[in-house]
Amino acid sequence: MIVGFNHNITYRGSGFHVQTEDSGIKKPQLITLLYNGGIIISSQKTTYADILKVDDLDKVVEELAKEQHKGMLRRLTKGEFDERIVALGISLAAPAIQSAAQTPPLQPEAKSVPESASKLVAEPEPVVEPAEVKSPVEAAIQVEPTIIVEEPIIDKFKSHKISNEPSLDELIYAYLTAGQG
Repeated sequence: MIVGFNHNITYRGSGFHVQTEDSGIKKPQLITLLYNGGIIISSQKTTYADILKVDDLDKVVEELAKEQHKGMLRRLTKGEFDERIVALGISLAAPAIQSAAQTPPLQPEAKSVPESASKLVAEPEPVVEPAEVKSPVEAAIQVEPTIIVEEPIIDKFKSHKISNEPSLDELIYAYLTAGQG
């Protein structure tokens, strides 16, 4: 059983929380929820009963949970839930729009190279990537950056070592290697 994943994310001016949990092998399913406050925006459930006998089940389930969790984050940031969010009465900030006249042109950064060095070393050709084709409206829209904050993972069921007593692994190792030297 994995511990789960939690992320707080600011999207278009509103805070959201994405949570993924594993219900364990007695109820083999992964549940991912997208919240705003106490409102569930979306949920996704994946059962994994068909792979319970796979080697290294914990690792496989953890990878499935990570992918499902990241998928929910991607869907939110791509705007898939915008209509539902607004229908639930949650406000989303409109993307900032700048006209082309307000946007300063990009200038290449000036490089200071000693004259003697410029004769010896040829500057590499700049890599020109094909421009993405956008409509004038899309070109004028500047999307607010998305901020993802990862919460620390705390295993509530695992007792944390408080004393200086050796772990069970350390005791077994000491027993097995006693007298060898």
